[in-house]
Amino acid sequence: MNTINHPPLPWGTRTFIMGIINVTPDSFSGDGLVQREEPVDSAVAQAAQFLREGADILDVGGESTRPGSAPVSEEEELERVIPTIQAIHKAFPDALISVDTYKSNVANRALEAGAAWVNDIWGLRADPALPEVVAQFQAPVILMHNRLQPGSAEVGERLGGRYVGTDYEDLIGDICQELLGSVDIAHKAGIPDERIILDPGIGFGKTTAQNLALVDRLDEFKVLGYPLLAGPSRKSFIGYTLDLPPDERVEGTAAAVAICIDRGADIVRVHDVGVMARVAQMTDAIVRGG
Repeated sequence: MNTINHPPLPWGTRTFIMGIINVTPDSFSGDGLVQREEPVDSAVAQAAQFLREGADILDVGGESTRPGSAPVSEEEELERVIPTIQAIHKAFPDALISVDTYKSNVANRALEAGAAWVNDIWGLRADPALPEVVAQFQAPVILMHNRLQPGSAEVGERLGGRYVGTDYEDLIGDICQELLGSVDIAHKAGIPDERIILDPGIGFGKTTAQNLALVDRLDEFKVLGYPLLAGPSRKSFIGYTLDLPPDERVEGTAAAVAICIDRGADIVRVHDVGVMARVAQMTDAIVRGG
C-alpha cells in the first residue's frame, strides 16, 4: 500500500475546496474529460489549474452520477480513473486526491495509485467489500446520503435531469438516520470517527424543493458530530430555480455555496474552483471572523 499519508485537515478553521475532475464523457455539468483527445493530459492540466486557484482536494471520478445516467462497468471505470490518478499524483505528489467511486476494486487500485480519500455516493451501502478496503488503507471516507431510485429522474432537454416524487417523512431526520446507518457500517469495518466525513447528498434522490430546504437547514447535521461536505455545484435544483442550463449556474452555485458555509459546511465540492474559492474566502471572513 503506497497511499499518501496526509495530515488531518484542521476542521473549523476555514472552508476547504474540493475540485471536481470528471473523467467521463457524459457529466451533467458538461465538463467531462473523456471526450477530449488526451483525457489524462487534460485532467492533469485541470488539476494544475485547480491547485493554482485554491483547491485543497482533487476529486477524480470515472462514472457520471447525473439523473438518468447509465452505470459504468468496473473495467471501464478503472481505465478512466487509474491512469488519471497516477498522472496527477506524479505531477503533484503533495496534492490530496480523492477517488469518487462506490466500487471496492476501483477504490483499492486508486488508493494504490496515489489517492488518499474515498468519496462514496452510496455511503458504503453499494459494495460490501468497500468498507474493508477503506479500513485497510486507513483512508478518510466521505459517506453520502443517496435515495436514487430507478425511474425517479425527469430529464429536460435544456435544464437536464432532476428528481421527482421522492418522499421523506422528515427530510432532515430521515437523512440523519440513514447517514448514521452508513457510519455504523464504517464502524463495523474498523473505520474510526476521525476518518469519517458526511455528505447529506444535495441533488441525490431529492426534489428541487427538498434540495433548497437541505441547503438552508444544513446546520442541523452538525449535531451528528462529523465534518460536513456540501456539493451544490451546478446542480439541477439551481437550474430549475433560475431556469438556467448547467453552464450558466455559477451565480446560483455561489449563493448556495455561501449559504452552505454559513450553515456549517467544512468542504464544498465545486466545478468552478477559482470563483468558489473566493466565495468561500469571503464567506469565511464574514461567518468565521477571518
